[in-house]
Amino acid sequence: MIDAVGNPQSVLVLGGTSEIGLAVAEAFAGGRPLRVVLAARPSPRVAAALARLEGAGCTVETHAFDARDPRSHNETVRKAFAGGDIDVAVVAFGVLGDQEKAWTDAELALELAEVNFVASVTVGVALAEQFKQQGHGAIVALSSVAGERARRSNFVYGSTKAGMDVFYTGLGEALRPHGVRVSVVRPGFVRTRMTEGLKAAPLSVDAGQVATVVVDAVRNRREVVWAPGPLRWVMTVLRHLPHVIFRRLPI
Repeated sequence: MIDAVGNPQSVLVLGGTSEIGLAVAEAFAGGRPLRVVLAARPSPRVAAALARLEGAGCTVETHAFDARDPRSHNETVRKAFAGGDIDVAVVAFGVLGDQEKAWTDAELALELAEVNFVASVTVGVALAEQFKQQGHGAIVALSSVAGERARRSNFVYGSTKAGMDVFYTGLGEALRPHGVRVSVVRPGFVRTRMTEGLKAAPLSVDAGQVATVVVDAVRNRREVVWAPGPLRWVMTVLRHLPHVIFRRLPI
């Protein structure tokens, strides 16, 4: 279980090669023994992720996970819990894609919808069932500020993250009576492989900085947080701007 100061004994990362997900696991470990379960699509990156966490002193197990195969998600999550209780589950998978192509290419739009929204929902339902039986724990959903208000530059991606965000916000309410907490984390621009080659936005952060926000959210039972924190106020302003003004902003 998560101890009195917020340290978990076990962490599940769905999207187990995610740079943010791995940084979260490392931040929770902090030099202490930690059992980490990585659920990821098979690739050479899984071995690298395993070695990285073992080097940080973690005990690691891996399971195959395909975000675009929703019928397999319940079984994947069940296997992750089979080795013992999971204190924190991090929903860390997602795709960005070419945003100009996404609104004119049905296949790419479908991929974004299936990975970022559909898979997040099916995984969330599976996690909810396991955590309800367990009676304790926390789920961290890595959402995005892109889901807070549709922008011309990334509205396909933003729409999928908006759906994910609403689902996990509601899931937190549904799980509250069962002793399970949900933290929705809304990063801005994060400097990772996914954003490589893109121009960094103001208030951009790296994976480690997001991980710090995640750890604080779990330890302090925060339901919604932004990474970095000041983005909360930026997005509050943007959400309330009249559309005629908002559409003229270079974002």
